[in-house]
Amino acid sequence: MSRITSPVRKPFSEVRKKRFNLKQEFFLSLIRMFGFSGALTLFVILFFVAYNGIAVLNWDFITLPPVDAMTKGGIMPVIVGTILLTLFCMLLVIPVGVITAIFLAEYSKPGMLLKTIMMSIYTLAGVPSVVFGLFGLAVFVVAFNFGMSLIAGSLTLAIMVLPYIISTAEEAIKAVPYSFREASLACGATKWQTIRKVVLPTAMPGILTGAILGTAKVSGETAPIMFTAAAFFTPGIPRSLFEPVMALPYHIYVLATAGTHIEETRPIQYGTALTLIILVLGMNLLGIILRSRQRKKRAW
Repeated sequence: MSRITSPVRKPFSEVRKKRFNLKQEFFLSLIRMFGFSGALTLFVILFFVAYNGIAVLNWDFITLPPVDAMTKGGIMPVIVGTILLTLFCMLLVIPVGVITAIFLAEYSKPGMLLKTIMMSIYTLAGVPSVVFGLFGLAVFVVAFNFGMSLIAGSLTLAIMVLPYIISTAEEAIKAVPYSFREASLACGATKWQTIRKVVLPTAMPGILTGAILGTAKVSGETAPIMFTAAAFFTPGIPRSLFEPVMALPYHIYVLATAGTHIEETRPIQYGTALTLIILVLGMNLLGIILRSRQRKKRAW
C-alpha cells in the first residue's frame, strides 16, 4: 500500500527572499528602461539635427558671414557672438558665485539671514528666463543706458545662471572632509588660509562641474539675450562691449520664425543648431578634462 506524502513546503524565509528578488529585478529593469529611453531620446534628437544639418556644415559655413538676407554664406559672427556672451558671462558670475558659496558654507551661521539668502537663491533659480530678459532690458539696457549690447546680455545671463554656480560651489565646499580643515588649523593656518590653500583646491572639481553646467545653460538661452544683446544681423564681430552681437540660439529663432525665406533657410537652421550642439559639447569636454586633471591632483 502506497503512502501518500504531502508536498515539501519551502521555508517561509526562502519565499520572502524570492519575492524580494523579483521586486528588485522588476525595479532594476524599470530603472534601466527609463535610463535607456533618456539616452535614446537624446540620440534621436542628435541624429535628427545632424542628419538635416551636416550637409551645410563646412569651412565656409563656419568662417564666412551671412549674405543675401541670411539665405547664403556662413555664421561666423554668430559663433563669435555666442562665445563672447558665454565667456564674459562666466568671467562675471564665477567669482561672485564662488565667493557667495564660501560665505554660505564657511562663515554664515544658522538664522534668519541665512534662511533669507537661501530662499532668495532658490527663488531666483526658478524664475523663467524671459523674466531675466525683461529685467535686463529695464536695468542694463534702459536704466544704465548700455543699449542692446554685449555687456548688457552678459550681465543678464550672469544673473540668470548665478543660483546654479552658488549651489554647486556650496555643495562642493561642504563636501570637503572636515578633518582637512582641522588638520590645517592644527598646523597653525588661519581660517582664510585653510579655505584658500586646502578647501578651495579640494572642492575645485565640483566647482568646475557647476561652471560646466552653467556654460551649457548660458550658451543655449534665447529669451535673456533677445531683449538685451542679440541683433537680427551684424556684418562682423563686435568691436566693443557696447555693440550688439549675433548669437546661435537667437539666429535659429530668427531664421525659423521671423525671416522672409523660412523654407529656403531650413538647411542653415539645422546647420546652426548642429554648430550650437558641437560648441556646447566642446565647452563641456574642455571643462570635463580640466575637472579630471584637478581630481587626479587632489586624489586622497
